Amino acid sequence: MKLQPRDVTAYARSPDPKAAGCLIFGDDAMRVALRRQELLKNLLGENAEQDMRLTRLDAADLRSDPAALLDAVKAVGFFPGPRAVHVEAATEGLAPVIAAALADWQPGDAQIVVTAGRLTAASALRKLFEGHKTARAAAIYDEPPGRAEIEGLLAEAGLRDIPRDPMGDLEALARALPPGDFRQTVEKLGLYKRGDPSPVSAADIAAVAPLTIEAALDDAINATAEAAQGQIGPILARLSGQGVAPVTLCIGALRHFRALHAATCHPGGPAAGLQAQRPPVFGPRRDRMLKQAQAWGRDRLETAISLLVETDLTLRSAQAAPQMALMERTMIRLAMMPARGRR
Repeated sequence: MKLQPRDVTAYARSPDPKAAGCLIFGDDAMRVALRRQELLKNLLGENAEQDMRLTRLDAADLRSDPAALLDAVKAVGFFPGPRAVHVEAATEGLAPVIAAALADWQPGDAQIVVTAGRLTAASALRKLFEGHKTARAAAIYDEPPGRAEIEGLLAEAGLRDIPRDPMGDLEALARALPPGDFRQTVEKLGLYKRGDPSPVSAADIAAVAPLTIEAALDDAINATAEAAQGQIGPILARLSGQGVAPVTLCIGALRHFRALHAATCHPGGPAAGLQAQRPPVFGPRRDRMLKQAQAWGRDRLETAISLLVETDLTLRSAQAAPQMALMERTMIRLAMMPARGRR
């Protein structure tokens, strides 16, 4: 039986206990593994490993001992409860072995859960599960989780009734992060909000979302973007003492100013431009960058980017000037630009 893409999530959350098994396949090994993990958890419960109700067979081991699959399917468990056999990284060569196990499968036997990489429509493994009366075949595509799946992850983390704007931030984060990282972020958000009855906010998401720029670099870059010339020298001295290279600082500043420039060029304005950033910008950091973009304007940001590119090339060349001093001069020049533009 072939599962349609829209039905895969629902089936993984509520698998059929009377099914012979399920084939889960796709290009992204992480997405396949997460879906398999979810299906086995909901099928067997939390303590399947400890109760010895889950048997794992590697494809390589199964090639050398084909009878191991049927033996595991028919084995009688010591503890009560549903059982499953997981065959990992299956290939076309195992289709006859899995076909024999499915042919002998009877109600009460362990379910056969098989994971595989990309399989074409002509694949013998796919045809085997799609043509079976009770077994399922689930294709996992490289698509970000939809709203329903995000809400399911939030519910598992104990979070419900998310306001519209924070939910939009979570959807943007789901498009930007690998599935495993996004799941971990939602779990962190649930822990972060435990005992806090207030609704989830953009600031809460920003507090647990993976950082794209080191916090220490942020201090120097924000001082530059906000025309705080007096703060630049002490911050750079601290960064230099921590071993941060001037080229690293220049790259971080260039990334930041390019993000501001992209925001000012967005047809919907800087706020919409920041919302469309990949990875997305959240909470207080988004508000701060919005003020910076509005203060600089597109033309001055283009000048700033040109100056940073020139500095980056100089830092990478064979020049005798102290590199951190050169970077400090550039950042002070940048910090003075918005003030000159207001005259």
